[in-house]
Amino acid sequence: MINQIIILPIILPLIFAVTMLFFWRSVAVHRYINLFGTLVSLVVSIIILVQVISEGIISLQVGSWQAPFGISIVADLLSTVMVVITAVIGFATALYSIGTIDPDREKYLYYPLLQFLLMGINGAFLTGDIFNLYVWFEVMLISSFVLLVLGGTRGQFEGAIKYVTLNLLSSAIFLAAVGILYGVAGTLNMADLARRIPFVEQKELLTVVSVLFMIAFGVKAAIFPLFFWLPASYHTPPVAVSAIFAGLLTKVGVYALIRFFTTIFVHDIGFTHNLLLISAVLTMLTGVLGAAAQSDFRKILSFHIISQIGYMILGLALFSPLAIAGAIFYIIHHIIVKTNLFFVSGVVDKMKGSFDLNKLGGVYKFYPLLGLLFLIPALSLAGIPPLSGFWAKFVVIKAGLEVQEYFVIGIALLVGLLTLFSMTKIWNEVFWKDDPRGYENHLDESYKQITSTKKYLVIAPIVFLALITIIIGFYAEPFFKYANDAAEQLINSSVYINSVLGMR
Repeated sequence: MINQIIILPIILPLIFAVTMLFFWRSVAVHRYINLFGTLVSLVVSIIILVQVISEGIISLQVGSWQAPFGISIVADLLSTVMVVITAVIGFATALYSIGTIDPDREKYLYYPLLQFLLMGINGAFLTGDIFNLYVWFEVMLISSFVLLVLGGTRGQFEGAIKYVTLNLLSSAIFLAAVGILYGVAGTLNMADLARRIPFVEQKELLTVVSVLFMIAFGVKAAIFPLFFWLPASYHTPPVAVSAIFAGLLTKVGVYALIRFFTTIFVHDIGFTHNLLLISAVLTMLTGVLGAAAQSDFRKILSFHIISQIGYMILGLALFSPLAIAGAIFYIIHHIIVKTNLFFVSGVVDKMKGSFDLNKLGGVYKFYPLLGLLFLIPALSLAGIPPLSGFWAKFVVIKAGLEVQEYFVIGIALLVGLLTLFSMTKIWNEVFWKDDPRGYENHLDESYKQITSTKKYLVIAPIVFLALITIIIGFYAEPFFKYANDAAEQLINSSVYINSVLGMR
């Protein structure tokens, strides 16, 4: 029964999505089912986390076909924490959506699509088979594309075309790499690959395949030079959609890179990880410089997704236990913080009717709580102590100093300063300065029509995520210990291999 429970994060969203389809005329039913479904998923994910911490890696062979011949579902420390964070963001987004998503989008199956997206994300985190990872990527792509265009505005279609075109190209490269890898290694089960690859004679071909996977996952993660689709698309849909995309979708790509380049492709780290190191530096720089050049709230946040992804890839590229632990800690911190910043931007837009910094101002004077709720994730993103972002950056930078990558660490510190500049820019333009239109307490007509209940539902997830950021910052040690244990589990893959393949 313990093993069976790990498939629930995949099955439950599917059940809730299909259930909603039976009530497709009732938007109210969709809202309650979606909220209940995300809460149940959160509880289940925490139960799985407790089991994995106490019992070790849990694996399930679907249909009782033993690995590597069947479909493996595997919950180790890394995949489990990703499922828990997904459930947290899913629940927060469900609350936020009730207060912000317009009736037309709700009518066109917004909530079932959200559940299908969560199913795809959880499937990608829990699968132990590369071909099934490809399948879950496609589930994510389909549901995210529909969410991106839901509403049918011109900007949405323009962003969606760029998003889906590059992601389809990524899928084609992924599938080609899967075919070549199967021809070389004779298996696609990740544990079996980790066991077989050291004995494969065609090392040069393996390196080529690893680069193909790096490109495919690099597109998903939005690393340099494959990131340009993200700032062109993430600012176009409703904020609830932007927020869950910003928090989770790129992290699936980062997760895949960490999984593959710690467990499977470690035969030529002098080449592959140096390539990742160069990409990490350029990702950090281009993302933060792109953000500094923007004057739109969501575009600044979108570019900062890219720059922060660079820190995670940097941790992977340094390839020490401390560095990989730092990358995992950074993922946990960033998912919470970035989702929350998008939530705040949505509230500002609802209040003032714009994301343009030049048209905003005076928010803190009349709504100081919202200003405080912005400062918590903003300062955390910039790495100000004692918030979660400080510890995430500290661990990655300490790992870089230990392996004497001083130039790279200098760039990372510079990017941190420029991130603080961008967050200060938003604070000054949106919250601190006077409203340039001369009516500081003005509220947009659409915001006035929102009921008090919906306003509380919008603020509640922002407070919820801000509290998590503070807790991680003030009680960082247990979170870092978990990340460190997950890193050791990745580097020493024998436990993963034995658990999946049933070897003793």
